Amino acid sequence: MKTAAIVAAGALLFSGVAKAAEIKVLSTQATQQAYLELVEQFEKATGHKVATVFTGTLNVQKRLADGEAYDLIIMAGPAIDEQIGLGKAIAGSRADFAKSGTGVAVRKGAAKPDIGSAAALKKTLLAAKSIGYSTGPSGVYMLGVFEKLGIAGDIKGRLKQTPSGVFVGTLIASGETEIGFQQISELVHFPGIDYVGPLPGELQRMTMFSAGIHTGAKQADAAKALVKFITAPAAAAVIRKHGLEPAQ
Repeated sequence: MKTAAIVAAGALLFSGVAKAAEIKVLSTQATQQAYLELVEQFEKATGHKVATVFTGTLNVQKRLADGEAYDLIIMAGPAIDEQIGLGKAIAGSRADFAKSGTGVAVRKGAAKPDIGSAAALKKTLLAAKSIGYSTGPSGVYMLGVFEKLGIAGDIKGRLKQTPSGVFVGTLIASGETEIGFQQISELVHFPGIDYVGPLPGELQRMTMFSAGIHTGAKQADAAKALVKFITAPAAAAVIRKHGLEPAQ
């Protein structure tokens, strides 16, 4: 019933859009599951079609630098700001979508380590034979966490970073790493792993993921309608369902 209500509300909200369009979107992967569920509702409500390419942050940056054109970009908020500065996204078009903390996972069935405090996490990391982290915002942040815990040098030889666009869950599920860190939303649904929990409070940092209209957009109005839909209050339940928090 909730989905039907959202679709009906969306149809009413966007009934003024006269012609169906295909919206091209380039997105990083942290918000993928929530976004796809909302896009399905949006397409039903508006008649628009959405074609989305999901990849890692570095790949998104490369595609944009190479001149690929999209209608909408979804990345970490600071990365959207950077693309605005580079002239790849329209100034003033940033809209915050959802935020995620960094979480910890192990291979499915493995004993779940203690990560309940900074001291416990430090002990767990020092005991781990191998540690996975990403090339995205969570990976950059985790390098700082290792420094903060004073163990960066001790664990350096045990770190394994995924290529851009590859989930840390892949390393954990295959046994390449004993433990791994990534955005919570990228771990909770991943097959072959068990989500342990978020970083302890004093070490946690939320990353905001945002949308921006590409300067080469051919369907800017339809893209704005999509942004309005996925950031509406009615989208909050879907966002939370997939391990994220609404932006507002």
